[in-house]
Amino acid sequence: MGTATGIIKALNSGIKHLAVKRFTLRYPEQKLKFVGDGYQFDPTTGVGIAGYKGRHMLFHDHCTGCQLCSIACEGVAEAIAMVKVQEEWKHNKKGIMPQIDYGKCVFCGLCVDACPFYALYMTNDYELSSFSKEALIYTPAQLQVKPNVQQDAELVFDDPRGAKHG
Repeated sequence: MGTATGIIKALNSGIKHLAVKRFTLRYPEQKLKFVGDGYQFDPTTGVGIAGYKGRHMLFHDHCTGCQLCSIACEGVAEAIAMVKVQEEWKHNKKGIMPQIDYGKCVFCGLCVDACPFYALYMTNDYELSSFSKEALIYTPAQLQVKPNVQQDAELVFDDPRGAKHG
């Protein structure tokens, strides 16, 4: 009796999905429209602020060189290394700031969660392809540059009942 019930449940689930109209996004000509500037974390309330997890943005003047972002990344991807910065970039006593290797990064957001000074947050820039591994390593100077993200395509799909959604 258990096998027959399982088969009926599986068939019922499959039949429900037959009525749903599928859509395909024509990437790279069309891109999703994201809400917000990117994933952020508020340590005072312990709540993550919704946003897409893409390339990191570093605010040099907020970074104290505490290495909490690097420690948070250690057990997951080991993508963040603390590097010495030039004297004109030095905004903390230690003179070190995070450097991120996007060849190793899994975009989990733990580094953003761990930063109590709001020095790191994740932008909506998810197109990080490169022809070499060295180009995927972003220095503190590269992380400071705000990415130019154009999100102008909006998804519009037809409801089986005939109503348009978007």
